[in-house]
Amino acid sequence: MHEWALAEGIVKTAEKFAEDQGIDEITEVKIMIGELQQVEHEIIEFALDQLRTPRMKSAKFAIETVPARFKCRKCSHEWQLNTRNLDKETGEAIHFVPEMAHVYITCPNCGSPDFEVTEGRGVWLVSIKGRKKE
Repeated sequence: MHEWALAEGIVKTAEKFAEDQGIDEITEVKIMIGELQQVEHEIIEFALDQLRTPRMKSAKFAIETVPARFKCRKCSHEWQLNTRNLDKETGEAIHFVPEMAHVYITCPNCGSPDFEVTEGRGVWLVSIKGRKKE
C-alpha cells in the first residue's frame, strides 16, 4: 500500500519542518493529492493517524484532491477526467504510470492521443501550521 509510504513521507516532512521552524506543536497539515495518484483517502487518513508523533498528537490533516486535467496538443481543447469512471485495469495503469493515460484516453474534441497532463499528478504539502511554546 503506497498510502502508508506517502503518510510516512508526510509525517517526516512535517516533523522536519516543525523542527527547523522551532514549532513545538503541529496543529494542521494541508495535503494536496493528484487524482491520477488514486490515493484512497480513508487509508492515508488512517495511516497518518497511526503514524502521529507526539508533536502532532492533535493535528488536523486536511486532504484535498486535485482533479486530473488535460490539454490537447493538436486542437488545444482542455478537459477534466473523472478517474472513477475508468475501468479497474485502465485506472490502475494510469495510477502507476500516469503517462499511460495516452494509451487509454484521447481528446474528446478531436480524438487525438497527443495531450499533456496539466493537473492531477503528485502529492505535496500545501501548509503546515503549529504553535511555539511561550
